Amino acid sequence: MDYSNIFSIASEAEFRSVSLEVFRFQFSNNPVYRRFCELLQIQPKTVDKIQKIPFIPIDFFKSERLLSSTAPVEKIFTSSGTTGKNISKHYVTDLGLYERSFTKAFSHVYGNIKDYAVLALLPSYLERKGSSLIYMADDLIRKSQHPKSGFYLNNLSDLKKTLISLDNSGQKVLLIGVSFALLDLVEKYKFELQNTIIMETGGMKGRRKEMIRTELHELLKKGFGVSHIHSEYGMTELLSQAYSKGNGSFECPAWMKILIRDPEDALTYLPEGKTGGINVIDLANINSCSFIATQDLGKINADGSIEILGRFDNSDIRGCNLMVL
Repeated sequence: MDYSNIFSIASEAEFRSVSLEVFRFQFSNNPVYRRFCELLQIQPKTVDKIQKIPFIPIDFFKSERLLSSTAPVEKIFTSSGTTGKNISKHYVTDLGLYERSFTKAFSHVYGNIKDYAVLALLPSYLERKGSSLIYMADDLIRKSQHPKSGFYLNNLSDLKKTLISLDNSGQKVLLIGVSFALLDLVEKYKFELQNTIIMETGGMKGRRKEMIRTELHELLKKGFGVSHIHSEYGMTELLSQAYSKGNGSFECPAWMKILIRDPEDALTYLPEGKTGGINVIDLANINSCSFIATQDLGKINADGSIEILGRFDNSDIRGCNLMVL
């Protein structure tokens, strides 16, 4: 299928049209997804709007090889999981598609990556293989072309010096970090940053007790001396991300959409302001599956922004997801 129209979507009507086209393509070319649709007794001829598209439960990425392409697999992204549990595996046949998705989404929200020094504090991700977040951060670091851009593991003293030096020089900085590591940093050092975006990717990864987002953000705002904490919403099973610029509301790129399903009836959708399960359409997932029913809870605000409120249960906290309530 031609990818070109995915990243050129400019209207809701275009999104609906391309989504239905992708659904038909994946029904025909993804054996696992087709079987799932057939179990629900749904055929492409009966699907004329996105609300009728079946959304496959995200746990299928733990047990099935979800592919809509016969091209060779270039990379397998894996979730962190927890001891004794299966991990999700996202088989990616076109890494260029992933790079185009996150680069275009980032530039839409934050501008040219070359304007930033990118500092990544992602120890739990660096300590394992297969992280899609590490792949994205590494690519953004390289694209920034700043000599001070880079990863930090346990060298918080070096990070502190670099961060203060860059910020004091007037350089725009993006510090992207997992929540527990950002808390470790501000408990050890205090900052008064003027030119730095702090972006948390969520989750304590078993290193700390989970906390609600507002509590986490208050601690980070005070520790870094900033007025807002930014967030990224993504996961192993997606090739796209939504971003929050500090008010707890997320916006999706044009090729990604969130729908809110009724927790009691997975085939019914809820209106604005009502909390339910998050279904994600990610058209960048053209070669795997673009229609995913997550285990996250959220709601859609009147202005179209998304609030991520937690999870249905205490299952594994997926990388990049926000904290449980």
